[in-house]
Amino acid sequence: MKKHNFYAGPAILPASVMAEAAQSVVDFEGIGLSILEISHRSKECTAMLEEAEALVRELLGLTDGYAVLFLTGGASTQFFTVAHNLLNKDLKAAYVDTGSWSSKAIKEAKEYGQLEVLASSKDKNFSYVPKGYDIPEDLAYLHLTSNNTIFGTQLKEFPATEVPLVCDMSSDIFSRPLDISRFGIIYAGAQKNLGPAGVTLVILKKDLLSKIQRTMPTMLNYSTHVEKKSTFNTPPVFPIYVSMLTLRWLKANGGLAAMAARNEEKAQLLYDEIDSNPLFEGVAAKEDRSLMNVTFVMSAGNEGLTDKFLADCAAAGCIGVKGHRSVGGFRASIYNAMPKEGVQTLVDVMKALGNK
Repeated sequence: MKKHNFYAGPAILPASVMAEAAQSVVDFEGIGLSILEISHRSKECTAMLEEAEALVRELLGLTDGYAVLFLTGGASTQFFTVAHNLLNKDLKAAYVDTGSWSSKAIKEAKEYGQLEVLASSKDKNFSYVPKGYDIPEDLAYLHLTSNNTIFGTQLKEFPATEVPLVCDMSSDIFSRPLDISRFGIIYAGAQKNLGPAGVTLVILKKDLLSKIQRTMPTMLNYSTHVEKKSTFNTPPVFPIYVSMLTLRWLKANGGLAAMAARNEEKAQLLYDEIDSNPLFEGVAAKEDRSLMNVTFVMSAGNEGLTDKFLADCAAAGCIGVKGHRSVGGFRASIYNAMPKEGVQTLVDVMKALGNK
């Protein structure tokens, strides 16, 4: 039976990417060595790293004013690395709290300087994205989380401000076109929408470097990795390689505009069923619904069908549909690599349950 992977992360990857990656584990590009064992200083690995960076630049339309880094430690390490490089006791940063990950980023950044939470949706269990808040002009940066995997909300527009935007895009990077010039730093753990766990993509404006004068551990200094082109120490070669293959796949399938159209179509298919099927109801505010992580629950009075629905999903090959404990219910993560066929299978399960 075909499996449809709705897990939030580590998440689905394109089948063609996994097939090529599997072959490279045995023999990378015919050199007689596995991708797992080649030197990160070898010409083959250097060429792979350069292609990965070039594809990031091409797909996002980056200028030379941005550096592209492939680091480790996940987005969670960036929670404090951003503040370590951009904030001190004389400076103030602001955050918008839209879920678990932004709350953790706030907790880490508090150790480095003045912090203001401009807006929060905690009052309604992060089921919406705050809007209309004022942004002070004297901020070192404003931190946002573009997509909230647990609660199923997504920023549709980014604030208009001259303050540098720092954004955690772990779960929706490369899912839609963006005006990158509005961002100072973008970071993303790969395991949601780009590649396997183990590498973190960081994109940063070079003019933000070296503004903070403090003694930094070498590995926490962005300048270290910019100067050494992500190879100050041994990088996570295999996760970067699989991410590079995914970027190739993205380009071959029309780039970000094509991905956005596909993602909107898939999400609409699922949200239409949630809204029309009396057994289900959505969790996130309609205007803030994520195109990546669709959260929903059984409607009032039908909670007793939860186990039945999950069993029906498993029988149809729909894996990873159970919701996060913070929200309950169900969550379908429909990243770039999820084909419409997978979403349709889930919708068919929902329809069948409603017709019984």
